[in-house]
Amino acid sequence: MDTDMEPLTEHRGVSGPVVYGYLRLVRVSPARQMALNEALAEYCRQHELTLSGVFTERDTGSGPSAAFTGLIDVMELPDTYGVVLPAASHLGPKDIAAPRQARIAEAGARLLLVRGPGSRRPTAHGPTGPGPAPVRRFGPAPTPALNTET
Repeated sequence: MDTDMEPLTEHRGVSGPVVYGYLRLVRVSPARQMALNEALAEYCRQHELTLSGVFTERDTGSGPSAAFTGLIDVMELPDTYGVVLPAASHLGPKDIAAPRQARIAEAGARLLLVRGPGSRRPTAHGPTGPGPAPVRRFGPAPTPALNTET
């Protein structure tokens, strides 16, 4: 009988899909930056994702961003699953955000938002940071059930 059995998966350091955070911080306090970093980390913990790094852009210009270029570079790595943002607005103004979103998609990465489009901050939002992150569903929306009378 073999006594060198492999430990159960639950007892191994199994990591989830690899993601990278992206923050666009223009005129943001250090406390706000820390809260946003913590929100990304908490979202990843809740969704069993491995946050491998956070790229931070501080430039207000519309030219090439070193932070975004770095993000796209890591999207090319074989184990990268996606990009996590506090909100879609972190991709920049609309004229910049749309091409950036397309570049992320072209790289084959998922775009994950802590706060989805149209969601509001929780009412308990305060100096301690945002409340729990909303659940982000993957895949198509569920198909509605057919009415049995039709």
